[in-house]
Amino acid sequence: MTKHLQDTTTLHNGVKMPWLGLGVFKVEEGPELVEAVKTAIINGYRSIDTAAVYGNEEGVGQGIREGLAETGLSREELFVTSKVWNADQGYESALQAFEVSLRKLGLDYLDLYLIHWPVQGKYKDTWRALEAIYESGKARSIGVSNFHVHHLQDLLQEAKIKPMVDQVEFHPCLTQEELRAYCREQGIQFEAWSPLMQGELLDNEVLKTVAGRHGKSVAQVILRWDLQNGVVTIPKSTKEHRIIENASVFDFELTEDEMSRISALNENKRVGPDPDNFDF
Repeated sequence: MTKHLQDTTTLHNGVKMPWLGLGVFKVEEGPELVEAVKTAIINGYRSIDTAAVYGNEEGVGQGIREGLAETGLSREELFVTSKVWNADQGYESALQAFEVSLRKLGLDYLDLYLIHWPVQGKYKDTWRALEAIYESGKARSIGVSNFHVHHLQDLLQEAKIKPMVDQVEFHPCLTQEELRAYCREQGIQFEAWSPLMQGELLDNEVLKTVAGRHGKSVAQVILRWDLQNGVVTIPKSTKEHRIIENASVFDFELTEDEMSRISALNENKRVGPDPDNFDF
């Protein structure tokens, strides 16, 4: 089991991906973003997750450069993820979008590039573009985000390369049992976005009880539950104390009973759009 912030899971192509990273969804360009990324790297994070549509790749790139300079780490010691947005899906446009993301980030390659949403009629062509990017060596791994089982099954009918990751909404109120089982069966690493349900779970009594028992916060308990479920997770924060707190989840372990009680909170409830019904 994961014992350290820099512990990794090995993707099916042999690439190692940290179990815990920093997400920057809804963090605007500017000093706060740059500082958050730099602070995360200084405090031991080795994975940073952004996306073209977040509009903050330049600031993330700046934070990465400053973090590397401050720590003396090399680029190779970081794992950087970005995603192709829906408006850029399709073969040629996805290839171009990837180059734009690289340029904004100021990087020569990405560690993981994802299709952000399963846009009907386009995601297969987009996947062909990601396969070409992967084969060129400019992305060390490729995957998808917000894909249900049927999207993955459809993609795999024609894909030459199986996605290495599926990043989806996942938290105690949306445990995604069927999708997790399918990903396990296929060797696709399951990754959580919105692991804290945008803060909605922080007052949950079951979680507060478990947290009290371990002398931890509710957020830490949820992140630990993710890790013990074999789920890569990328909590978002811009505040230094929270970035440090979110990473302090390797010094305790939830019991089987606690894991079951947390999983039993499932209501199949989303805070984000359903991948079968989105209009952007």
